[in-house]
Amino acid sequence: MKLLKQFMLILLVSLVGELLKALLPLPVPASVYGLALMLGCLCLGWIKVEQVDKAADFLIEIMPIMFIPAAVGLTEAWDSLKPMLLPLAVVILLTTVLVMAVTGITAQQMMKKGEKHHE
Repeated sequence: MKLLKQFMLILLVSLVGELLKALLPLPVPASVYGLALMLGCLCLGWIKVEQVDKAADFLIEIMPIMFIPAAVGLTEAWDSLKPMLLPLAVVILLTTVLVMAVTGITAQQMMKKGEKHHE
């Protein structure tokens, strides 16, 4: 029953994100509104981590299964994607390296800042 309550709370925040998408004339996906709302509620203490942790863990565990339909869709569109394979591979490689570099640099700076703060 606890898992169901936690899942319903997550769905409620997602529903509010959907409502914001319908009301606001911004090109922002409803899922982004929902994630921002959840983050805000967690940071402000309106929702405690313990109120959603089990359902969130479950959703994270099954996330790979959610990508199967998208992967099947890509196989269906293989003929359209084949001519763009090299440019797509280059873009994916470059953006992956860029994200890794920015994340690493940011983490190092935060660690140095934390060390200075503790001294």
